Amino acid sequence: MAGEDLNKAAERLRAAGLRVTAPRMAVLAVLQASPGHWDVETIRYKAQQITGSLSTQAAYDVLKALTEAGLTRCLQVSGQPARYENRVGDNHHHFVCRVCGKIVDVNCAVGVRPCLEATIGPEYEVDEAEVTFWGRCPECR
Repeated sequence: MAGEDLNKAAERLRAAGLRVTAPRMAVLAVLQASPGHWDVETIRYKAQQITGSLSTQAAYDVLKALTEAGLTRCLQVSGQPARYENRVGDNHHHFVCRVCGKIVDVNCAVGVRPCLEATIGPEYEVDEAEVTFWGRCPECR
C-alpha cells in the first residue's frame, strides 16, 4: 500500500478528531483502497500486511472507533458476519444475493432520504434507515 494512502487515512482521522495510530491508519487505508463490504478478519489480515501485526481485538476496537466517528459503516446482514464499508453519509442501501452472499450497494432511488419518513409517532426521531434487497445476482441467476 502506498504511503499516499496512509497519509490520506491520517488526514481523515485528524479531521474526525481521532488520534492517529498505525492500526487506525492501516484499517482506514485498507477500506479506502478496496471499496466493498469486508468482514473483520479480512480487514485485519489486509491491515496486518501494513502494520506487521494486528490482533482481532485491535481490529474490532479500531472499527468501532471509525464507525462511531462516521468514517466507516457497519453492515449487519442476516446470516453473515458484520461487514464494514468506507461509503458513508449518503443513505445508500444494499442488495444481497441469496445464493453466493455477494453484497452490492444500491443508491437511494427516490429523492433525498425517502426512507426517513417513517409512519411512526412524532415523539420518535428517525436519523437513519436500512433497506436490504434480497435476490439473486446476475452470476447466480
